[in-house]
Amino acid sequence: MMTTGYALDATWRPLLKDLGLVPADILRRAGLADDLLQNPGTRLASEDYYRLWEAVVQDDRLFPLRLCRAVRAESFSPPLFAALCSPNLGVALSRIRAYKKLIAPMRLDLTETDNRLTVEMTWLDAPFHPPQSMIQFELLFGVTLARMGTREQISPVAVETTALPAQVGPFEDFLGAPMKRAARNAVTFSASDAARPFLTSNESLWDAFEPGLRERLADLEEGATTVRRVKAALLEGLPSGLASIEAVAAKLSLSKRTLQRRIEAEGASYQEILQETREALAWHYLRTTKLPAAEISFLLGFSEPNSFNRAFRAWSGLTPEGARRADRDGTPPQQRSA
Repeated sequence: MMTTGYALDATWRPLLKDLGLVPADILRRAGLADDLLQNPGTRLASEDYYRLWEAVVQDDRLFPLRLCRAVRAESFSPPLFAALCSPNLGVALSRIRAYKKLIAPMRLDLTETDNRLTVEMTWLDAPFHPPQSMIQFELLFGVTLARMGTREQISPVAVETTALPAQVGPFEDFLGAPMKRAARNAVTFSASDAARPFLTSNESLWDAFEPGLRERLADLEEGATTVRRVKAALLEGLPSGLASIEAVAAKLSLSKRTLQRRIEAEGASYQEILQETREALAWHYLRTTKLPAAEISFLLGFSEPNSFNRAFRAWSGLTPEGARRADRDGTPPQQRSA
């Protein structure tokens, strides 16, 4: 069984800043903890997330449009970043469908014909109902993704929604297509636009991100061990520099002491998990990407490249670039099992 709720990732704080909103005011209005956005990766129950969303939207009927215009690839939401690495919109939507539950209790259904691709959205958190502005944003986001990837003004051929916006004109102007009231929420693209190449395509980066996304998805299932849950939290938090046990405990909604006790009960320690996760990820990045060591250092949550170089030398006896060359030449040093 998959856990419900919404992931509160690291993109919220920069997005609120781009929108000219003060996080403390938003959280206070929603009745949520003042430090909530200090712990990216926290999962919120649907009713709490919808209160947060409504606190942001207030009475701004055009908020979904403003939010789409504020979305940036560099906000570093892993599923979005991975989608933009795809060769085209069709593949991007397939990847989002596979990993959407990392972000929200939603299901995406894709229907392909000879000349069209339709993505339909269904929320899975009944009896709760998402705000209409959230549904509107999801409809707009597929179009935004297409435009970000192709750098062209892609417009859908059809947009269906269970409730039209109060001011439908600006939405239709943005979409370049009419919105139709229907029994479902769906966006349809022409097959040619769905296959249009993404200028942001980077399959080597997708190869680097996909194992982490797959592991995080597995760890949303009930019954995951504490060690696996910590590894999943680290996979999400390390690129944002969140490597401390305090940060991981906050993500898992546990006290530091409780987390330590559960890890020790499974015969491990936090530092061992952190080191093993970093080492496994370092080898993965070195073998599957051309990212320089300095960028890999950032992705592993090190404060500066020299710290990564020292740690990697302790693991392998080589510098990161030295290990990459040895691996390329077919004589890699022995990697410890993570």
